[in-house]
Amino acid sequence: MVLDETWRRLDGVEALSGPHGGPLRRTVKLVLDPLVIRPVQHPECAGAMLSADGAILLATRLHAAADVLRATSAWFTLLKQTRRALRITEGNAQDLYFQRCFELATMSGMPDPVRDRVAAEAALRDIHDMTAGRTTQALKEYLSDPLRADELTELVHIAWGRRPLTAAADHTAALAELLDACAAARLDPDLSDADIGEPIAAFLGTHTGIRLWIDENPGRAQYLGLTLHERPQPPRIGETASTAALGLPLDRTIHERVFTVLQASTDRTELPDIPDLVDAEIARSCAPWALLDESLRLTAAAGAVLAVLLQPFDTLLPRGPLGSSGTAAEPAAGSAAARVINSRWQREAYVLQARRLMVRADATGPLAAIAAELQVPWRPYLRRLWARLHGRDVRELPVYAPDELWDLLDGVARSVILDHRTLVKRALAAESAAPETLESRAG
Repeated sequence: MVLDETWRRLDGVEALSGPHGGPLRRTVKLVLDPLVIRPVQHPECAGAMLSADGAILLATRLHAAADVLRATSAWFTLLKQTRRALRITEGNAQDLYFQRCFELATMSGMPDPVRDRVAAEAALRDIHDMTAGRTTQALKEYLSDPLRADELTELVHIAWGRRPLTAAADHTAALAELLDACAAARLDPDLSDADIGEPIAAFLGTHTGIRLWIDENPGRAQYLGLTLHERPQPPRIGETASTAALGLPLDRTIHERVFTVLQASTDRTELPDIPDLVDAEIARSCAPWALLDESLRLTAAAGAVLAVLLQPFDTLLPRGPLGSSGTAAEPAAGSAAARVINSRWQREAYVLQARRLMVRADATGPLAAIAAELQVPWRPYLRRLWARLHGRDVRELPVYAPDELWDLLDGVARSVILDHRTLVKRALAAESAAPETLESRAG
């Protein structure tokens, strides 16, 4: 609220603002948080709840940066105009340009649309040369060749046929203990005996991933929201990909999987070439949890155990037969890790609104959709977790320590909570523009 109110008092930052005047989510993520507020250096500004001094400091830092933020907005407008003139369509302009615009604003101040056109072109060429040929268009051309598509489909069949289909016993109890130990390690490393080396050596993540495939446990991957099928199916090569229409994690085509990697990369020179990316993705998509690194498989397995303990509502909700118990509250009550996240989630105002909507048979619209999703919270949580683990797997970034594993799991929960909060704000803003809806609800 402090950030939003302070931002609305600034003028000349329209290119960094949303339709209702507040800062864009990417503005906060890419510019304000890391470059202006700097919560690590200013912990008073870091919490969800600010003290009076923290609120003053946050507002002060934004006002102090007002000139450079106005210049950043102007540079972004200039880069977008130049982008259109150069017919560049690759990548999301906000993701690619926001931080570069802040750099240009800091070094050069407010741009002149004519004089600084050359500088804008140079910045764009520098940014897009960083793709080194690893573009989504190059990916599409590579996969659209009929002969190559047939060869890659054959590789998928071979890799899928070689999957391991023998898993050890259920490791839920061991993973639950690991979760609590990792949460304790983050709170006080000196008092925790958490160790991820032993479960990694025992291949707990691999065995848990195999259980998504085998006949004795049908439907678990579907219940977790990772696939539409009772059991994961071999991936298709695919012909197109769009961030607005991605499949569920285990249903995504090879095209979609590599596409998301390219879209999320600001410096693609660090990635393998397109053919190598595709070959590695085929192997990855046919592996347990569709991940190659054992520490990331362990993180996925632990995340799945945590996910079915998530309970945004502080009332009992029935769980399906594949849940960890008959109700959400029973296992969560004994899990320190689940209590940490559930207590944070249950304090969210939008959760209280969603709980009220649950008892209304006529509830419709975006808020009702959020209320429905909060009844199966493990699904958005695991979809987000898998996407992060997939990105780390592609870049060969394993999990090394218990506190790192917990930070990943806890960070995903925070991200899901913030996403829901944003959706609720948008829905309420839309409703406020429809007086008849409010009047009928008041009645």
